Amino acid sequence: MRARYRAAGLSETELPAEPVALFGDWFAEAVSGGLGEPNAMVVSTADGEGRPSSRTVLLKHFDDRGFVFFTNYASAKGRELTVNPHASLLFPWHDLARQVIVSGTVERTGRDETAAYFRTRPHGSQLGAWASDQSQQVGSRGELDRRYEELARRYPEGEDVPAPPTWGGYRVRPEWIEFWQGRDNRLHDRLRFVRRGTGAWEVRRLCP
Repeated sequence: MRARYRAAGLSETELPAEPVALFGDWFAEAVSGGLGEPNAMVVSTADGEGRPSSRTVLLKHFDDRGFVFFTNYASAKGRELTVNPHASLLFPWHDLARQVIVSGTVERTGRDETAAYFRTRPHGSQLGAWASDQSQQVGSRGELDRRYEELARRYPEGEDVPAPPTWGGYRVRPEWIEFWQGRDNRLHDRLRFVRRGTGAWEVRRLCP
């Protein structure tokens, strides 16, 4: 199966100096274009022996410092990031014939930042963060539901739920960001912003 792409592409002369600005423009177009969960991204990590794994996570914030998501620190990705603090993010905006890839180093957000975000989560999602030992084996669905029900009795709707100590944020600080625009005849545009040692960005065009 092959999709037809657009004739209009991505030109170096139209790029902002900072890649996060272009990401913001593309993200806004993904939102206005009605894409389902445009902040969904594939997060790829690797263990200490270089064996990769991937999963879909929701982007919660981005700015010049990096791209932030939240998870259980004891999850598979959390354990991998402990021994190998590097990650790749992929935003697959297929309906717009666009992709963005972010590659960089990873650090935990501060506890205050985690707590502030946790307070904005729906009550059920707050309880779910406590109920789920993410990536760990559970005996049955019933056991997971019982954990949730016990927490719901302990923290009824409207009562503050503290952020679990093993749950928090990660910030991916990009070393490079690639913007992919689908074009006719499979001659897609690939422009990669690469951070220099000075902190400035260099733009490189890659063959599709």
